[in-house]
Amino acid sequence: MKNIKWLINRLKAMELREILWRVKERQLQRKEKNIFYILRKPVTDIPLPSELAELHIDINKISINWKNKKWSRFEAIDLFGVYDYCKYKNKWNAGFQTLNIWPEEPFSPTIRINQKVDIGDIRTNWELNRHYQFAALAKSYYCTREKQYFTELKNLFDDWNEHNLFLHGVEWTSAMELAIRINSWIYTFAFLKKAGIQDRIIYSLENGIIVMADYISKHHAKFSSANNHLIIEMYAVALVGILTEYTPWSDKALRILTDEIQKQNYSDGVNKEMSLHYQGFVMEAYGLLCLLMVKNNIEIPLLWKVYLSNMVEFVADATDDFETTIKFGDDDDGKILDLNGTIDNYFQYILNLMGCILDKEYTDSDWHENLYWIVPERLRERKRKYVPKLVCCRKKGGYSFLRSKDRRILIGIDHAALGFGSIAAHGHADALSFQLYFDGEPVFVDPGTYNYHCGLDIRDAFRKTENHNTVTVDGKNQSEMLGAFLWGRRAECHLVGFENTSNKIVISAKHNGYRPIIHQRTFIFDRNRELYIVDKLSALCNYSLTFMLSPDAIVQIECNAVFISMGVCSCKIEFHSKNVFEIYVREAKISKRYGMQENIKAVKVKSYGTRIVSKITIWEIQNEDSNNKKNKRQDAVLDEAPFYALDS
Repeated sequence: MKNIKWLINRLKAMELREILWRVKERQLQRKEKNIFYILRKPVTDIPLPSELAELHIDINKISINWKNKKWSRFEAIDLFGVYDYCKYKNKWNAGFQTLNIWPEEPFSPTIRINQKVDIGDIRTNWELNRHYQFAALAKSYYCTREKQYFTELKNLFDDWNEHNLFLHGVEWTSAMELAIRINSWIYTFAFLKKAGIQDRIIYSLENGIIVMADYISKHHAKFSSANNHLIIEMYAVALVGILTEYTPWSDKALRILTDEIQKQNYSDGVNKEMSLHYQGFVMEAYGLLCLLMVKNNIEIPLLWKVYLSNMVEFVADATDDFETTIKFGDDDDGKILDLNGTIDNYFQYILNLMGCILDKEYTDSDWHENLYWIVPERLRERKRKYVPKLVCCRKKGGYSFLRSKDRRILIGIDHAALGFGSIAAHGHADALSFQLYFDGEPVFVDPGTYNYHCGLDIRDAFRKTENHNTVTVDGKNQSEMLGAFLWGRRAECHLVGFENTSNKIVISAKHNGYRPIIHQRTFIFDRNRELYIVDKLSALCNYSLTFMLSPDAIVQIECNAVFISMGVCSCKIEFHSKNVFEIYVREAKISKRYGMQENIKAVKVKSYGTRIVSKITIWEIQNEDSNNKKNKRQDAVLDEAPFYALDS
């Protein structure tokens, strides 16, 4: 019954053209089943049509610095910091969250991969099957000429192809996964070819790459599914098209990428999926492709540069001086290229990548190994650095970032839409929520994502309103969750006012997610250590406020105030309302990385009425005497705060 209900809701999210396209897709898939599935061959042995049979990959067209000296030997890929690569390295169909495995035989388009709690989370499985390890092993062989790396690679490559025949099993259910696999295989091919390998693996890699590119070109995402998936898919098609000089692919992909960069992003640099991680993900695709275009004297469209400049500035604005980035929405740790097995700080990597392509630098952080391999010398010169301002308000995109004068505090505020398109797949019900970091450490935090496919109730818990730092009315969600990546009724959020003076910053926004009740929230920041949050409801109602705290937070409640201490700072939240309210601490969970979760404490305030003011004061942890003086001074000014003046 749940599946039928989901299908009905999913159909409602489609226009007629999409339904007709999906019918044609099914017809094409049935045809392909009769041609390819019955062959029972790996992708490396699938015969190519005549127009593709003569294509060959020219490694001299790839942007690789063959003389790079800053490299590492491959040891393992990072499986979200949860699973041991050595244990799973050839368990291609592992369920991970269970001891069960994904079946190898079913025709891929017919497999249901969502919410298979009896097997596991398919996103976890796909991380292993993106084959970063193949490229890293080939790189290690190229650098050392030590046979152990080539032997390990060949054994894994042969084993994977034996157990994942073309269009058999879950590794062929997503065109985007093929795209990332293509990228890994191309770098594997390039390093082996440059090392002079004469083994059959060279032919196998090349054939498989072209077959997969052909498949993506015919089955790429469209309509309501055309989000970041389409961009990654077209990146791979353009990559293969340029390297083989097959212009039908490169022309098509570059045209679509030019259309999508303006469809999927606001002009002020915010990606419409309302997920900063996925914004970085698509920026990586454009960035890698820009390097390839520079290498091959293909002009980068001015439109790309304009949008990418705004997008990278937005990511820089969301990042504090301690290289910590405030993230909203889904985050599945996705990436495209990884030549050593891990990327510790993905956003710093993206900022550095964009700095090589555009006319500014965006960070002083060290380069990831990828960049030493793929960025040519002429793009490495020093440039003028972009320094985020103390106040950034993206009115179209719907996010604001506030810094204290000493740049030790960064506050992120969400006044954005729910997500992109008719399904808003990667958004969370977090309108008017905020996060706050001090010296790069979390104080008030976002719950994160945790997992996509191991129980819809768990997926929903990390998206629901009451687990974000905002207001919940009558225990409801601001927007209606209809599936793991499907939303129905949604909150519409609007910026009401923005004031930026030398003494304070005022940002006010509202949403109608509890209609007919309207929730309006005003943030007033003194640019130093005090933040006022004024919440107003348009009618009398039961409501609650949530403050999700850092994992190391110690909480004490006294009357109408909450005292919180953590590693780098302490803070005090005081609540003022004409109505009786209750303050208590509850258990909650956050996820700092995909597949990981930990317990935290959350402060919850329950009340009835239309208005409440929260005053947050933050101070650095000092010695006991100075702290006592600081606390006394905070108490002395408490009653002088002009709460009545905040109605405007």
